[in-house]
Amino acid sequence: MKSFLAAAVQLHAGTDKEANVRAAAHWVEAAAAAGAELIALPEVFAWRGPLDQERGHAEPVPGPTSDRMAELARRLGIHLVAGSVLEAVPGQDRPFNTCLVFGPDGRRLAAYRKIHLFDIDLPGRVTVQESASRGRGEDVVTAQTDLGHLGLAVCYDLRFPELFRRLGTAGAEIVVLPSAFTRPTGQAHWETLVRARAIENQCFLIAPNQFGRSSGGIEDYGNSLIVDPWGTVLARGEDEGAGFVMARLDADVLGRVRRELPALSHRRLTA
Repeated sequence: MKSFLAAAVQLHAGTDKEANVRAAAHWVEAAAAAGAELIALPEVFAWRGPLDQERGHAEPVPGPTSDRMAELARRLGIHLVAGSVLEAVPGQDRPFNTCLVFGPDGRRLAAYRKIHLFDIDLPGRVTVQESASRGRGEDVVTAQTDLGHLGLAVCYDLRFPELFRRLGTAGAEIVVLPSAFTRPTGQAHWETLVRARAIENQCFLIAPNQFGRSSGGIEDYGNSLIVDPWGTVLARGEDEGAGFVMARLDADVLGRVRRELPALSHRRLTA
């Protein structure tokens, strides 16, 4: 990989798709103006509302939102991880939660459909059943770019280290994790898990998160993170507020960590 500036954009997406996409574009443009070459948006940045309404707001890929993100990446000359969009697929009754990567020429470099869906039922407290409204992905996805080898995961995937190990085995030097991680679980586990996945796989980890209470009643944690392969937090967002955090991803740090603590070459078990 090369050394470069990366940014994680923090947003509060609602049910107005046009307003959401404009806000995303605004902060991507601001991060690019500050020098970021890789910019990542959070999960479901284009539309977020009640799960039972998601099918009506899903789009094909390519489609209106993905086309706008491709053009944004091309116009700014950046690598853009377009968080995730609700992807409508012919013949599928539920949309996928799909993370898209675009290169500086606007070409789509990768698409990852979220594998692990968040289903939880705590009577009297909270019930979320993503599997009722979303399809489940199957493929582990990486993308070789001019900046480095990217691995892709989304939000709840963070709790499944075997996915990250497979991304690392596939060559990922940077993992991007668009998220809408909830406040209660975020306060307990967000930083710990993000740093752990970076340390275990000796990679940079970029984790843009949503913040605030969604129209579906879920409160998100914010605190977007960029972490290096030693587990050092390079940048952190606030609990609340839209914007971006930025950090330099140093190729020398990646090489030094992997050289001085060659744990990846010491593995004896496979996931």
